[in-house]
Amino acid sequence: MKSIRRLPDAELEVMQALWSCTPPASRADIEAVLQSVHPMAVTTLLTVLTRLGEKGFLQIEKQGRKSYYTPLIAQKDYLAAQSRTFVQKVCRGSLPAFAAALCDSGLTREELEELRKLLEEDRL
Repeated sequence: MKSIRRLPDAELEVMQALWSCTPPASRADIEAVLQSVHPMAVTTLLTVLTRLGEKGFLQIEKQGRKSYYTPLIAQKDYLAAQSRTFVQKVCRGSLPAFAAALCDSGLTREELEELRKLLEEDRL
């Protein structure tokens, strides 16, 4: 699996907003999603979008005075890479340590049961 660097929180919030939009998304589309979870000034959003483009997370396409943004890394791929990094670095590659951390993380009994069911049904 290709290594995907971990994003700082603000950049991750913007990527999550972009992933929830239909690509290519305008700044206004992304801003509308962010309003409910992490409102930010337009200048800050534009700076973060530029940074994400420089890091290779999204493509910026200019059309006249507007820019449109398309993710270059899928949310699923980002999550998989970060999960693998967590298991390797924090849990030293130990799946039992990861499972114990998951159980101690505050997940409800129902959430843990849902996870067990997904594993048993090979849906993960």
